[in-house]
Amino acid sequence: MDHWWEIELPDASAPALVRAVAYYRHSAQDRQENSIPIQQDQVRAWATQHGVEIIREFCDAGRSGLNSEGRPAFTEMMEAWITKRDDFDYVLCLDVSRWGRFQDIDLSAQFSAICKKHKKQVIYTTIGKPKENDPLYPVYVQFERFRAAQYSRELSDKVWRGCVKIAEQGYWAGGPPPYGFQRLLLDEKREPLNVLQPGQRKGIQNQRVTLVEGRPEEVATIRRIFEAFVIKGDSEYKIAEDLNREGVPSPSGRRWGAGSVLARLRNEKYAGTMVYNQTSGKLKTPKHPNPPEKWVRTPEAFTAIVDAELFQRAQEILEKRKQRYDPDYMLRMLDSLYQSHGMLRPGLLRTSSDLPTVGGYSREFGSLDSAFQKLFDGERDKARDAVHEQIRSQVPETLAYSDFLVLDQKLTVSIQPAVPVPHGYESYWPLRRDTRPVIDMTLGVLLSEPADFTILGFIALPRFGLDSRPLRFTSSSTRTELFGRADLTFLQQLL
Repeated sequence: MDHWWEIELPDASAPALVRAVAYYRHSAQDRQENSIPIQQDQVRAWATQHGVEIIREFCDAGRSGLNSEGRPAFTEMMEAWITKRDDFDYVLCLDVSRWGRFQDIDLSAQFSAICKKHKKQVIYTTIGKPKENDPLYPVYVQFERFRAAQYSRELSDKVWRGCVKIAEQGYWAGGPPPYGFQRLLLDEKREPLNVLQPGQRKGIQNQRVTLVEGRPEEVATIRRIFEAFVIKGDSEYKIAEDLNREGVPSPSGRRWGAGSVLARLRNEKYAGTMVYNQTSGKLKTPKHPNPPEKWVRTPEAFTAIVDAELFQRAQEILEKRKQRYDPDYMLRMLDSLYQSHGMLRPGLLRTSSDLPTVGGYSREFGSLDSAFQKLFDGERDKARDAVHEQIRSQVPETLAYSDFLVLDQKLTVSIQPAVPVPHGYESYWPLRRDTRPVIDMTLGVLLSEPADFTILGFIALPRFGLDSRPLRFTSSSTRTELFGRADLTFLQQLL
């Protein structure tokens, strides 16, 4: 007869339980059968059946398995338990996909190897504990890792194609709305339901989302930016300055910058065009811009904030400005300026708003002088070849290597022909020392005025004793007397 004070005593002859920790993961894209409670039930049942005691459970809910970043429970398990504790032997996980859908399957194996290094065995309960020296078990696990990674790739492609289809129909494919817009939820019949607040999502799959005008003050700011840029002719810098002076908050809530203003001016959504696939960054990879021909555009997808004609005029201004900084266009404009005035001064570039700035030439070519030299690349190449022949006639052991010469296996020389830059009453030759460590000497070749391009003399700039800043040589300067040479006989003396 049982008495109330009696308790169930453990069987002394029963073997001690093996201790383990368990890991569960469920992401927003996973099906219901992969929910954490279902995983727990199955893993706990396996543990009970095989005499395993689970001493700690780690759960990452709503976390992607594409990598280990963003999975705090997984990180805690690996760093605080696997590597630092020795009071358990197993790490239980329902299957390989719950461990992670790593796109690099070696990463999945790497985390398992870390467990093994610290004498913890990873057991996928749907597969079971491997038999002793089973040669097929690692092969099967590796195959499951591939399947888990492939599933994510296929799912990502399906999601992307679905978003493209939605965008082609003119609906919002996801993400926060642009500044000045808000999201409007449409029912299955495409009738308006309600405005979605930040963070809210549609509840039914066949519902759709479109864009409508947002807060009136934001809409007014967008229209003001376009009108100031197109009608008043204000630059993006002035527009940003005016907005900041009046305390108008930017889309980020901070101060406006020229880049933020330009981003609004280029955004086709303000003209009512849905644009999708401007960037790519699938499966946790870094985002990168896509070329315009890969963008998905749907005109008149929703009511525009900015008049289509005004938006188009803004694009024409931006395109014209972009052309100003095309290298070929910049050189053509510089040549036209030189042919018109017969000289080259930075101040001449400020005579017309269509001309690129001095800073623009510096960013593209290194300096205005370097851009001017580019106008005569053909003649400079001919002069370089002529100097090569002169050197070979005096130093037979001359080797042309890469873009410099090696003289008698002792001296390396970089040839730099220069056309004189007309600058008022006097011209100058701009030269820049070749700063590569392999170059012993930069040999400047002074050419005559752009008519016959005769070689007038040479400037020998040694590797040491001079910095890399551009130098200007004139026919009467002390610097020219110091480094100038009438011919190339000095090379034989150096050798």
